[in-house]
Amino acid sequence: MHRAKRCEARTRSGKPCQSPAMANGRCRMHGGPSPGAPKGNRNAVKHGRCTAENIARRREISALIRAARALDVG
Repeated sequence: MHRAKRCEARTRSGKPCQSPAMANGRCRMHGGPSPGAPKGNRNAVKHGRCTAENIARRREISALIRAARALDVG
């Protein structure tokens, strides 16, 4: 492991990174095997919280709560 090729990246101080490199010449912290974002749009699953129907339902509930509090205070 100590004879392995070293990472070609530079640290914030300007010195070379001392971690062992992978096949791409970078260590796991400076260019690991992550392929990036998933294909398609799998991270944007709709949950329904902001649909017009749910917003209207929350407004009705808020109005009922306000009316109940107004009756209770009187």
